[in-house]
Amino acid sequence: MASGSLHIETPYRRSHSLSKVSGLEIYLKLENVQPPGSFKIRGIGHLCQKSAAEGCKRFVCSSGGNAGMAAAYAARCLNIPISLFVPKSTPQFTVERLEEEGAEVTVVGSAWDDTNEHALEFAKELGNVYISPFNHPDIWEGHASLIDEIDEKPDLVICSVGGGGLLCGMVQGLKRRGWNDVPVLAVETIGAHSFFEAVHAGKLVTLPAITSIAKSLGAKTVASAALQATKDHPIVPCTVSDRDTVIALAKFLGRVLLNCSFLKYVIFIF
Repeated sequence: MASGSLHIETPYRRSHSLSKVSGLEIYLKLENVQPPGSFKIRGIGHLCQKSAAEGCKRFVCSSGGNAGMAAAYAARCLNIPISLFVPKSTPQFTVERLEEEGAEVTVVGSAWDDTNEHALEFAKELGNVYISPFNHPDIWEGHASLIDEIDEKPDLVICSVGGGGLLCGMVQGLKRRGWNDVPVLAVETIGAHSFFEAVHAGKLVTLPAITSIAKSLGAKTVASAALQATKDHPIVPCTVSDRDTVIALAKFLGRVLLNCSFLKYVIFIF
């Protein structure tokens, strides 16, 4: 593990298939090898550790996806109980995995935003600390460590956007390295594209519902800090259809064509 943290330093590897089809040098940052399976442990682990040091008695989190798994893992490592609130769209096998990590799971709400209201109310109890899936400065600081592990300055960083926590971390990490001119391609599926809508409206936009198949990824309203980041860093919002997303996943991202001939060295947060 990285010194004093709950996450490990992950490798980044050149993707032969992506590089071949795009004509660029495409690298994947393999965050899937993190102990709980995603980059989320960087930021959420950092926030949980700071909260534990301040005397937290119980963590409260709302997520049926990677954030919930990261929070449950951090809670187990820190020997602090955790109450997880997940939306009804969460698959049963995910609920079981969270419970195996020791989390107390409550299934409530049709989408994350609804579920989150229940978590916030429960977190008001004395000694409880709310662990946001994406919207906290300590989370962004933790995610920024991902950029610290990249040796060479890239021409582009590609990341997905749910609530915007990873995006905020990428921008913070790039600034910390002095790479203020490196753009970030921020990708969302249509139907969970609250960041895309916010950028084009110039203000936060709340989607009426998450209609994408990426139920656990989407937030009806993106973090305000993500929108603010577009004011002083080059960020390009991008949307893809569910169909194209599924096809890309089925082919292990090996046939995605990046029509950006001026780029040569790209980091893809995987």
